[in-house]
Amino acid sequence: METSLTKTFSLRTITAVGLLVAIGTVAAPFSIPVGVAKVFPAQHAINVLAGALLGPGPAVVAAVLTSTIRNLLGTGTPLAFPGSIFGALLAGLAFRYFKKEYLAAIGEMLGTGLIGALVAFPVAKWLLGFGGLGYFFIIPFTLSSLSGSVMGMIILQLWNKGPGAKKKV
Repeated sequence: METSLTKTFSLRTITAVGLLVAIGTVAAPFSIPVGVAKVFPAQHAINVLAGALLGPGPAVVAAVLTSTIRNLLGTGTPLAFPGSIFGALLAGLAFRYFKKEYLAAIGEMLGTGLIGALVAFPVAKWLLGFGGLGYFFIIPFTLSSLSGSVMGMIILQLWNKGPGAKKKV
């Protein structure tokens, strides 16, 4: 049973995911500590971009790889996983079905700010010893996602006005 990454994703998509992961890794020191979490608006912008330009699958791959590298480098926490995966997935699905940049941004905010924040609570409790309320992460995750989603949406709108307009990666 032979499977190849290039049979699943095109080389162009793999390259774009790699570039977005590299940008997310380089931008990792610009996170904001909030309790046991480190909110990272650049990741949310990357999620919106990846979701809209590449689709939900590659967006989730980029989110997982960026979160993994950030954790290995010590610039992230285990909360990066639920915070980014659900946002990337919903951003990609929203753009796939509705083809609107602002809906990709809203998908990111709902995925990270609500679903990711609620999933982050048991992760924080079991892995980080967090003893706060289950709703603690909703406000910081949503604010971080809001700022990053707006950045991603602005970049997408500029992308659509540039020389590569309407050209999907």
